[in-house]
Amino acid sequence: MAAPRRLAAVQQVPLTKAARQAAIVDLLASRSISSQPELGRQLAAKGLHVTQATLSRDLEELGAVKVRTPSGTAYAVPPEGQPRASTTEAADARLARLLEELCVTAEATGGFVVLRTPPGGAGFLAAALDRSGLPEVAGTLAGDDTVLLITHSPATPAAGALASRLLGLAEGRAL
Repeated sequence: MAAPRRLAAVQQVPLTKAARQAAIVDLLASRSISSQPELGRQLAAKGLHVTQATLSRDLEELGAVKVRTPSGTAYAVPPEGQPRASTTEAADARLARLLEELCVTAEATGGFVVLRTPPGGAGFLAAALDRSGLPEVAGTLAGDDTVLLITHSPATPAAGALASRLLGLAEGRAL
């Protein structure tokens, strides 16, 4: 009697932005990748075909930077939860694009700002806010469609100013 045939496991990768960005982080952590075309080829080998523009946006949103390595330069992403060093203007530019897509409302209460997003968007926005390095932000908590942003100041006026700033970015107003 012949031995039963085993089927090889096939990993299914969803075609979502979050899955694509997770694959980018995994690739950059596991090997030295020095160019966007090279990263694009590595993603394609995993079944993720992306345009150069999408790849460029993903690298920017992930905070990827080129660093010196023993073999030249390579992309690196800051560790999860670590803020990226940036100016307020640079943080605003990155956040503006995400806020335009994800922020439905922003409301200040006490030392907190409550941000509403479409269903499923809160975690992504909270992670971006945590990585943004905004000096007012102590941290975030996210549900499915709600982000609780905790400020360093317990005062409502400080939270109100931050809520107004985030809404302005979402509306495309330069502040």
